[in-house]
Formats: sequence, structure tokens, C-alpha cells
Amino acid sequence: MKIALIGSTGFIGSAVLKEALSRHHTVTAILRHPDKLKVQDKHLSIVQCDIMDANKLGLLLKGQDMVISAYNSGWSNPNIYKEFLTGSRSIQDAVRQSGVKRYFVIGGAGSLFITQGEQLVDSPEFPAVFKRGATAARDYLDILKNEKDLEWTYLSPAIEMNPTLPHQRTGKYRIGGDEPVFDSNKKSTISVEDIAVAVIDEAEHPKHVRKRFTVGY
Repeated sequence: MKIALIGSTGFIGSAVLKEALSRHHTVTAILRHPDKLKVQDKHLSIVQCDIMDANKLGLLLKGQDMVISAYNSGWSNPNIYKEFLTGSRSIQDAVRQSGVKRYFVIGGAGSLFITQGEQLVDSPEFPAVFKRGATAARDYLDILKNEKDLEWTYLSPAIEMNPTLPHQRTGKYRIGGDEPVFDSNKKSTISVEDIAVAVIDEAEHPKHVRKRFTVGY
């Protein structure tokens, strides 16, 4: 499969890149600063593009089987809300222009429903430092739900999925829809490696076309 990957140097994107290459998919990593990606593989091509340039990006995406976006405008970015939405819309427009149908977005857990009508990002316990970015990811999901041309998929990770968790690839996970997947200890967790497994599993065997899903142990 030919996969265009946006965000390949990020926390999740780098794990997705590793998983895709391990399964011998052909990956085109699209970066604003290509020198930041140190991975070398015969199945990997690295190209330069600012995702805000939808026309250029659309041309680069032509001929791909699918586009995976792990785009994040930076948790410490004071303009993360606006830039995330602007960037995500630009990517979406570029995918539409390219003629590629399959568009996979790796979003956030903030849009998961923890009670009837209440999303995680709106709960009092949600960390303020992540609220703007999580709200942007939630609002982009609402935008994506109106997309009629693309065969989009949106993945929300488990609630606890961060660099402090053990790094392990078990290849196992459970799937949920709009609510978190909890384990027997009432924890919603997953490693970034297993998020990547879930992403490429869905890429190879799509089961959530024009749907959001989540995963956890």
C-alpha cells in the first residue's frame, strides 16, 4: 500500500511510520523540515511541504492509496486552536484535490463521551494545559463528520496515552466507538506502539469508514 504520512516526526506519527515500514508499506513522509526525520528505509520517501499550502500538498498526494494525518500544531503553541483547525482543513482540502479517497486522522481523546452528553475535554478534571488542543481536535471531528467526498476515519486514542507510559508493542487492543475503552481497573490506556498497530490495521482492513473509533487495553 502507498501511504502518505503527515506528522511523521511527532510522538504518534513516528510510531505509525515505524509500524507501516515494518509491514513493508511504501510511505511518503511529508514534512515542513525534512532534515528532522532521521529514518532511512528503502520503502520510505521524504518530501518537503508546508501543509498550509493545500495546492502543493494536493499535487504531492496524487497517486497515494491513503493519507494518514498525525498533524499537531504543538501543545505549547499559544495559537494551537486556530492553527490546528486551519492546518487540518488545509490537509483535508489537499486530499480532496488529490483524488485520494482514504483519509485517516489521528485525533485526540477529548471528544470521547464520559457521561451522557459530556465529553472528556469539558470535564472539570481535564488538564488545562491540553484543553485548547483537545478542543480543536474535538471541533475538527465535528467538521469532518460533514465530509461527503472522502472515505475518512478518525481515531481517538485511549485517555491515557503519553510518553510516560511503558513503550511496548503487544499488538493487542480493544475497539470502542464514541466512549473510552476501559480495562478491569477502570483505566483507559494504551501504548503509542499499539496505537500505531491499530492505525495500520485499519489502513489494511478498513472497518470504520466515515466513523470515529477509539482503542484501549
